[in-house]
Amino acid sequence: MTPDPIYHLIVVGAGAAGMIAAIISARKGESVLLLEKLPKIGAKLKATGGGRCNLTNTLSNEEFMTHFGRDGRFMQDALGAFDYQDLREFFAQIGVETHAPDGFRVFPTSHSSTTIITALEDEMKKLGVEIKCSQKVEHILYENTQITGLKTTNKIFNAPNIIIATGGLGYPTLGAEGDGYIMAIELGHKVTGLYPAMMPLKTKESWVKNCRADTIAKVELRVDIKKHKKLRAKGDLIFTSNGIRGPVVLDFAREITPLLERYGEVPLLLNLTKGMNEEQITKHLKDELSKNPHAMIVEHLSTLLPRALSIELCLLADIDPNAKYREIEGIKRAKLIQLLAWTPLTITSHDGFKMAMITRGGINLKEIDPKTMQSKLINGLYFCGEVMNLDGPCGGYNLQWSFSSGFLAGHLGKNNG
Repeated sequence: MTPDPIYHLIVVGAGAAGMIAAIISARKGESVLLLEKLPKIGAKLKATGGGRCNLTNTLSNEEFMTHFGRDGRFMQDALGAFDYQDLREFFAQIGVETHAPDGFRVFPTSHSSTTIITALEDEMKKLGVEIKCSQKVEHILYENTQITGLKTTNKIFNAPNIIIATGGLGYPTLGAEGDGYIMAIELGHKVTGLYPAMMPLKTKESWVKNCRADTIAKVELRVDIKKHKKLRAKGDLIFTSNGIRGPVVLDFAREITPLLERYGEVPLLLNLTKGMNEEQITKHLKDELSKNPHAMIVEHLSTLLPRALSIELCLLADIDPNAKYREIEGIKRAKLIQLLAWTPLTITSHDGFKMAMITRGGINLKEIDPKTMQSKLINGLYFCGEVMNLDGPCGGYNLQWSFSSGFLAGHLGKNNG
């Protein structure tokens, strides 16, 4: 009877991080097994960026790290080993050309995630990576503090090195069930609180449904809770039938979801007038009045905002949108100016992880060596990608982190490579 093979490395999870980790290890001539619990590899990668696959961006490493908050410096070694330029060169080597049409976000020139997945799969096959799909890992096996293998639903696989690249809890329909967190906890690692991030938010106010047609550019969002006044973000916003979405909302959701759990609802203030304050708004409206003294107030406001939104803000100030500026009572006019400078909205809920593109939280970074991505508790255990407690905004940040951490983990440190 032929004994079961002993692989040099087993990678759990065939997303961006797991696939590049498998490739890097296999390029060193090592035997690599890649396990994926779904029937196909790269399911979440396929959905990235609406299928267009925003791989990375062109920021310097220093600036890139600042977008991940106070833990961003954990990435220093990974980015130093494999930054956006290295990533573009890597894909060029395996036949995928990339470009940055806006000078910032980097895409495959095909603007198709299928191009990326196919190239990664072809490279793994060329290198002899053994890929097994529909394999759910139940336990990581170890003796003393050394990895020995893992157990799936119906088989044991042996290896002295394992990389957990299982991702977060976002998009459960694409296989996210938090398996990696459970494995890590069983091995003694701590996992922080886990919250859905990069997702639309729902509001208490129903007037938003009347403003769905337009994207509002350069909106500033602020949390209106005394302890959290410093939380703010800027970017494009879209009103929906029951709340708000758009790039600024997707990015800011990571701050909001923990506060919702704590407070039940989160009051926000929105500057919808590209940063104009009350004095500047007043001057703008007076200038418009001098140009067109007989126009309705909604027409003046429509020089700042879409008409539908202008109407709703008039109604919030108890003003007839068809009234002329000089006909409006001073107190109501002041209220309108105040609303234009800072419009209140109350976030009450969200759709949970089923609509979350990423997860805020993960395996405690203090228990992972940033120079290798190896566990500080178990020898031969590595982590990469979203399963760790790091998440960034829209714009290629999270995929670059997945590739950089997977690249570093695939080298298996200095002792095990």
